[in-house]
Amino acid sequence: MDRIDVCLIALRRILRATEVHGKELAQSAGLTPVQLRVVQIVAETGSTTGTAIARRMHVAPATVTAMIDKLERLGHVTRQQSQTDRRQTMILLTEAGRTALERAPDALQQRFAADFDALPDWEQAMMISVLERVASMLDSQDGSPAAVLYPGEL
Repeated sequence: MDRIDVCLIALRRILRATEVHGKELAQSAGLTPVQLRVVQIVAETGSTTGTAIARRMHVAPATVTAMIDKLERLGHVTRQQSQTDRRQTMILLTEAGRTALERAPDALQQRFAADFDALPDWEQAMMISVLERVASMLDSQDGSPAAVLYPGEL
């Protein structure tokens, strides 16, 4: 097997792991991985703003607004006007949100973070460098690498 095939298989294994985790999460907690992350952030902070969530997740505030809308419809979070700054709307976790968080399997990110943290500094730096390079390759405008990654089962 040549190096390109080995790389593509490794990338597909990563995608498959995230897909399987997403299905487990949806089945046990009724959340997508991104929704779970929003719920976790709200749980960690007690209450927060959509802007703060967007900054933490490195996404646009409009994206977070849509996620919060969905989580609010599901009953996992609620919005409340800030007591200290009436211009801000605070996001709070509901009891249903706490229950969903308890039912959720270990987040894939948390397992990765624990394993990553155990690596020596040089290996962490190497992985970051490689993953940044892969991400930039997959972000190319012509879309050709992505087409290779999704054409069906191995």
